Amino acid sequence: MSYENWRLDTDDNGVAWLCIDKPGSSANTLSADVLRELNEVLEQLEAALPKGLVVYSGKDRGFIMGADIKEFTRIQSEREAYDLIRQGQSVMDRIEALGCPTVAVINGFCLGGGLELAMACDYRLAYRGNKKILGLPEVQLGIHPGFGGTVRAVQLAGVRPAMQLMLTGGPVRPDKAKRIGIVDELTDAGSWKKDAEALIRSTPPKQRAPFVERVLGAAPVRPFIRNVLLKQVQRKAKKAHYPAPYAMIDLWAKLGASPQTGYEAEALSMAKLVVTSTSRNLVRVFFLQDGLKSQGDKSTAPPQHVHVVGAGVMGGDIAAWCALRGMTVTLQDREQKYIDPALERAATLFEKRIRDTADRNEAHERLKADVPGEGARNADLIIEAIFENLEAKQALYKDLQAKMKPGAMLATNTSSIPLEELRTVLDEPRRFIGLHFFNPVAMLPLVEIIRCEDTEQSALDLGFAFTRKISKLPLECASAPGFVVNRILAPYMAEAMALIEEGVPLKLIDKAAENFGMPMGPVELVDSVGIDVALGVSKVLGEAMQRPVPARLSEMVEDGKLGRKSGKGFYEWQDGKALKPEASGKAPDDIEDRLILPMVNEAVACLADGVVSDADKLDAGVIFGTGFAPFRGGPLHYAKERGIADVTATLERLSAAHGERFRPHTGFADL
Repeated sequence: MSYENWRLDTDDNGVAWLCIDKPGSSANTLSADVLRELNEVLEQLEAALPKGLVVYSGKDRGFIMGADIKEFTRIQSEREAYDLIRQGQSVMDRIEALGCPTVAVINGFCLGGGLELAMACDYRLAYRGNKKILGLPEVQLGIHPGFGGTVRAVQLAGVRPAMQLMLTGGPVRPDKAKRIGIVDELTDAGSWKKDAEALIRSTPPKQRAPFVERVLGAAPVRPFIRNVLLKQVQRKAKKAHYPAPYAMIDLWAKLGASPQTGYEAEALSMAKLVVTSTSRNLVRVFFLQDGLKSQGDKSTAPPQHVHVVGAGVMGGDIAAWCALRGMTVTLQDREQKYIDPALERAATLFEKRIRDTADRNEAHERLKADVPGEGARNADLIIEAIFENLEAKQALYKDLQAKMKPGAMLATNTSSIPLEELRTVLDEPRRFIGLHFFNPVAMLPLVEIIRCEDTEQSALDLGFAFTRKISKLPLECASAPGFVVNRILAPYMAEAMALIEEGVPLKLIDKAAENFGMPMGPVELVDSVGIDVALGVSKVLGEAMQRPVPARLSEMVEDGKLGRKSGKGFYEWQDGKALKPEASGKAPDDIEDRLILPMVNEAVACLADGVVSDADKLDAGVIFGTGFAPFRGGPLHYAKERGIADVTATLERLSAAHGERFRPHTGFADL
């Protein structure tokens, strides 16, 4: 029989070798067609049982990336979802029941349904390596494993390791996967066939959870473990916002990962989750992220040598991140004493992110202090990250362009000065772009790529290639006050200041935003970014958009209360955490709308003003740049889901009650 996505061969020893190689795709996914064909393959194998079965991938990148997420968007009902999930489960059950030894060879990425398929096999071989490539990330889409993963992961590894995989969605390295029992043996490209054959010949005992983990899964103990797991999840996510982790815990607590009853319960639970607004919006965010990644000409080579000028918190951390991602980096500042703290922070970053000592040493070698700035002569990309002063930046640009090699590009990390003003001293102003990072660089995924009206596309393409190389998400936007992220955050934080002046307790203000789904409240956010930074942005946007600058911010900066970095701002800070006093009283009934709808209104204005040309990209930028509740799908999408008429009517009411700052933008009519 011939198959489109699978290739089946049987060798002279009677071992069947089954290769998955989805045509026209760089990675394998378990689409409905792929699963249907696999079912036919298994029917053929059952009719003429081989000595053993080895499942492997024809893709260099890895095994199977998971289910075909595009198919999620076509599911219309809970019943339809249930039927599709049970069909997938039946294929996995058929693999598990095959009357011969089965081995999955994991040569790279093995995620979601791909790992569930591997767990249905008797044994799993994984290529050695330092990359985190095995995982069950379904929770990031608002669901949980549905092809038997909630049962088999617990049976193989035990409740604690399995729940860590499923509740966080984070992948693990092959060596850790072996330690927790998800993988049986490690192999490599030169020996995987021999190692797979050895497993089939020897048929060692199948992996099962350690004794202690099996005890924790006993019915009398499960309620205690359930409470521990719930407390962990409650610190990260509210059930009303993200129901999937709670559903996973409930499945295990009720049934203990029973193979007799667990699969049916898993299908029923996942079917309910797939059709929730949370899951649909998180799937939307998945595709929004892909949209950001796909920007630019993919044939443009990324820069190999980056020269960063300015070793402060932003410049130093940009340099460290570039070195972490494999680039040669030279870091310039006035004196070595200004560079040393950046190198110390880089060492901490490398220690956390790079396990292998040799690889860590190579990262250190890639990052070099460069007080005289000679690295600018060989750099492909120069990033200016000095203080926000037009004259100082332009003086630097004059010096840099005298050193730059032909074809090299200059970029700025400015957060407030228009590029049109900065570039007037440049010989090639159309090749000058903004690369606006956010603090902390290692944590926040977005980089705003700023252009003027006549910026060369090749310059933008190099910016896109650079952000892809360093695993960041690019958002192209026009040179305009505040660009996108700061512009949209400004009214959110300004309204928090207004509420403070009205006497609303700080904790209640932050709690209202967190209840909406924001990762932190606006008061804590102002303290985190720095009150001096917030003041600077407020002045720039206030001048551009005729908005008052909150007097409280100026007073606090004068008093040295800069937020987290000074230990005191609106809150006191200890060990990097805000100490929030208990709040009495009641927040205003309209507090959530007062905080959130100004962000929505400003997003509409950004789109109408052409700062970003595409509504989906704007939503993506706001989610990844501000932390806007991902399960809401972005501010513009939230407005559409809630209803444009309701949003504009609410803004009109707020405008009548609190002032013209709430007046709905005319761009709502075009959404």
